[in-house]
Amino acid sequence: MQTGVLRVLRATAASWWRHKELRRTAQTGQAQQLERQTVLSDLGYLRQAATLPNAHVICGEGGTFIHLGWTTVSTLAPIERFPLAALAVARGTPFIDIRPVTDVIAFANLPRVTRDGSVDATPSGLGRSVSLLTYVDMVEQLGASITNDPRSRQSI
Repeated sequence: MQTGVLRVLRATAASWWRHKELRRTAQTGQAQQLERQTVLSDLGYLRQAATLPNAHVICGEGGTFIHLGWTTVSTLAPIERFPLAALAVARGTPFIDIRPVTDVIAFANLPRVTRDGSVDATPSGLGRSVSLLTYVDMVEQLGASITNDPRSRQSI
């Protein structure tokens, strides 16, 4: 793992209000232990984002979410204030910025991305899911911008 990535994760963990409070009350050992656990957890999320077929980061008015199949990591902050998501995107995870999308109803009616990379046999209806590539096509038509486009990886 790159030193810069670890530095960001450690600084983020140390800045959490709970960890700061533990240090303030002279419980440094407990703060360090929780910070290590946080960094290890975040490293796991970064590894998953790099290896799972449908992992992606999505940013909208409601915050930023890292979708990792069965797990979602989120914050109410935009991606600029969510270091884990910014690191995942910097390391190549597809990023879907839906902040420019104005048709909220059309966006809400989009199917979800499949969790495991499989193709959903159900052609339509509630609970429908599609591959990340199909989802990117659909959301881009609504005006979203795509970084680290997974479709370009398919054509190689």
